[in-house]
Amino acid sequence: MAMQAREIEELIKAALPDARIDIRDLAGDGDHYSAIVVSETFRGKSRVQQHKIVYDALKGNMGGVLHALALQTSVPE
Repeated sequence: MAMQAREIEELIKAALPDARIDIRDLAGDGDHYSAIVVSETFRGKSRVQQHKIVYDALKGNMGGVLHALALQTSVPE
């Protein structure tokens, strides 16, 4: 069963309440998404640390229910 974009956004928002999130279904199949996540929480953290925060927020769904996520993270300007 595929994840809906809304579910992905809710999981990320639960971990990063201040985040601005833009999620797109890349293939229309509910398995391949791109996400842009902007959060003050990322300030001072490496890109790897930022991505780990997002993947942790997805609670183990990456690689299972959620097949692929092209992720871009940044801090607010």
